[in-house]
Amino acid sequence: MKVKTSLFLTFFLSVFLITNGNAQDQSHKDSLNTIIDQYYQLNLDIFKASSSKAEIDKLFTIFTDDFKYIHPQYGGEYSREDLYNGYVKNQANGRYNGGILDVKISNRVAGLNAVVIEKSFVTEKDGIDQLGESQMTLFEFKDGKISRIYEYW
Repeated sequence: MKVKTSLFLTFFLSVFLITNGNAQDQSHKDSLNTIIDQYYQLNLDIFKASSSKAEIDKLFTIFTDDFKYIHPQYGGEYSREDLYNGYVKNQANGRYNGGILDVKISNRVAGLNAVVIEKSFVTEKDGIDQLGESQMTLFEFKDGKISRIYEYW
């Protein structure tokens, strides 16, 4: 009887740990995806012509203190401060004018503290929504915040 009980407990614990591990893994991935959705929504708020510096400040609360933005096509690597100053400058110069209406995410692959996405910006031309070209972005996370963004477009 001890052997059967022992085998049952081993089986039960194995199933529990596998199931619980998968649930934790999915929960982790869901939380990372939630942060990415928040990132894009906050950017859409900033892209509006009526946005203020408060929207920029809100976006930067989801970044780590040592955050880096890497975009080789647009000059390489930017610190948190560099990126913040760029947002403020673009806003002051009227570059955020509501031209970007939405961000459509068409694919996501989540891993351990990282998510890569395929996205397109939605703009308007002659009253018709236009889906831009597909772009790839890698997000890395630390302590529940975005620590790095790599743009591959």
